[in-house]
Amino acid sequence: MKTLIVLTGPTAAGKTDLSIELAQKLNCDIISADSRQIYKELKIGVARPSDSDLAKVKHYMIAEKSIHEYYSAGKYELEVIHILKNIFKTKNTAILTGGSGMYIDAVCKGIDTLPDADPEIRKYLTEKLSSEGIESLRFDLRRLDPEHYETVDLNNPKRVLRAVEICIQTGKTYTSFLLNKNKKRDFRILKIGLKRDREKLYQRINKRVDIMIEIGLIEEAKRLLKYKNLNSLNTVGYKELFAYFEHKYDLSEAVRLIKRNTRRYAKRQITWFNRDEDYIWFNPDDKHLILNHTEKNL
Repeated sequence: MKTLIVLTGPTAAGKTDLSIELAQKLNCDIISADSRQIYKELKIGVARPSDSDLAKVKHYMIAEKSIHEYYSAGKYELEVIHILKNIFKTKNTAILTGGSGMYIDAVCKGIDTLPDADPEIRKYLTEKLSSEGIESLRFDLRRLDPEHYETVDLNNPKRVLRAVEICIQTGKTYTSFLLNKNKKRDFRILKIGLKRDREKLYQRINKRVDIMIEIGLIEEAKRLLKYKNLNSLNTVGYKELFAYFEHKYDLSEAVRLIKRNTRRYAKRQITWFNRDEDYIWFNPDDKHLILNHTEKNL
């Protein structure tokens, strides 16, 4: 039986190193489930694995798309299922790793079919976003679908608007469309979650941001400034620096905000993954326990 190992957890938990070590021991390939590492123009700010790490194991879905390309979890599902079919022709195991819960669910459960946008509702909400700001749509979402409000990226206007749009258009919660029957997959799925003590995780996040700044995140963000309105760049690490370049605050404040917003993102990731009871959780430092658990269940 073919098996897909899902290895996930919040940002900075230690997924990259562990996935490579696990892939080397199991002689299998890695598929990235990171909605930002998939863009070739983004490197430092999305903590893309180093070239030397990428050379150790065959990786898919890293630096394969452009920020100028429209991309979605639905497209990701189709592409990854195709990749898995090819991998499983010669290997029994593959690893799916990353922190984008929607992308992971797309592969494991399938994307629910959402109704096409109603032009009038879309126009109304777009104008509301423009005139009143995203806070007004957040308020609507909290009222219409409090469950999705707790897990969606509230700083992503596209996702907040789409959720409110679905609620108004259908009279149902957006969450209800995410709870439909899962698609049947022709492979087994073994889900492993990485969880660290919150204080330790936050220390790792803060340290990683400092390292990103040291190795050139500011310069990378400057090169991308002219594309700041792209949805792909509505991303922690870049948007704070874009505001710094526009003199909205100084560099130290930008760095503080990157750290704070990354911590908040990690908290949302944990909330998302905790909804799935199929995950078995480990401390990333307990590598032998993770390996034993994996080999036992293959």
